[in-house]
Amino acid sequence: MPARVSLDGATWSMMPSQPKTLETGTPTGVELELKPTSVHTDEHHDAGHTTLNKIVNLVFVIVPFIGLLAAIVLVWGWGFSWVQLAVLGGMYLISGLGVTIGFHRYFAHKSFDTGPVVKTLLGVSGSMAAEGSIVRWVSFHRCHHQHSDHEEDPHSPHTHGAGVLNTLRGFWRAHVGWIFENQGPRSWRYAPDLMRDKLVRRLSLLFPLWVTVGLLIPTIIAGVVTLSWWGALLGFIWGGLVRILLVHHVTWSINSVCHLWGTRPFVSRDESRNNPVFGVLGLGEGWHNNHHAFPTSARHGLRWWEIDVSYLTILLMSKVGLVRNVRVPTPERMESRRRRNHN
Repeated sequence: MPARVSLDGATWSMMPSQPKTLETGTPTGVELELKPTSVHTDEHHDAGHTTLNKIVNLVFVIVPFIGLLAAIVLVWGWGFSWVQLAVLGGMYLISGLGVTIGFHRYFAHKSFDTGPVVKTLLGVSGSMAAEGSIVRWVSFHRCHHQHSDHEEDPHSPHTHGAGVLNTLRGFWRAHVGWIFENQGPRSWRYAPDLMRDKLVRRLSLLFPLWVTVGLLIPTIIAGVVTLSWWGALLGFIWGGLVRILLVHHVTWSINSVCHLWGTRPFVSRDESRNNPVFGVLGLGEGWHNNHHAFPTSARHGLRWWEIDVSYLTILLMSKVGLVRNVRVPTPERMESRRRRNHN
């Protein structure tokens, strides 16, 4: 018999053996009123998307990727090999999924439930990405959802006005600048549930340790495999430093790219867009319009061809009993929010 729960004026059916449906922007159990500061209109959307914004964003996102690929080609054989590729790819997946599944879909949006062991593993692996502690990351992200593409949004590229300098300022803040901002009262305002969670607070306080562990793992693995200090150093550089740079760039591109480039199949109160390139590179996070339309959904790639590695991992974890109460929007709910003529 399914349990019936009432939340935000709607009743939801909760079936323990299958994904759950829950479409509120406020995570379960969080005493917050996360309402948008204003309704997003098409006029605002059109005004914010200047050609200059898009060109600046495209250049600063693509050039670093080109530089990384060029570096790999140039040093292949003496500074980069299959060993470094393996530790780079493996650590990218571990820390990347720690952010997408752990920090984002679990801690920030409560899109599924789990126990203390998996919670710890998600918190540690996400911290290895060096994007900030759990509490800091979640408080900034929830602030982004409440004020998406408006003045107080820490991730929006659209709040600095027109012109080259303002465009660059908007890109910088959305892409990386927010990480250097003072957290202020955001923790208690946007993440009171996490501040009351002793395990999460402990994991957050140990953030520097988890970053160090994330650097040591590829160093040790590469050193053992190659049986050399040179191999260990390359493991540290590629599986540690370069991997952090890559995870950062992909994560931050979700903030900037996915509010400029892509499609908007669902009605949302901001300029969030689905971008297939970052849908793949971001392990499912690039289906950003889907996410803003259904914030607490564990699944971001809502159509069969929208690759969402993070959701597939969550689904696998649910099959083996590591997570439960996985929340996804119903077909009826998706249809009700679909744009009839989306761009």
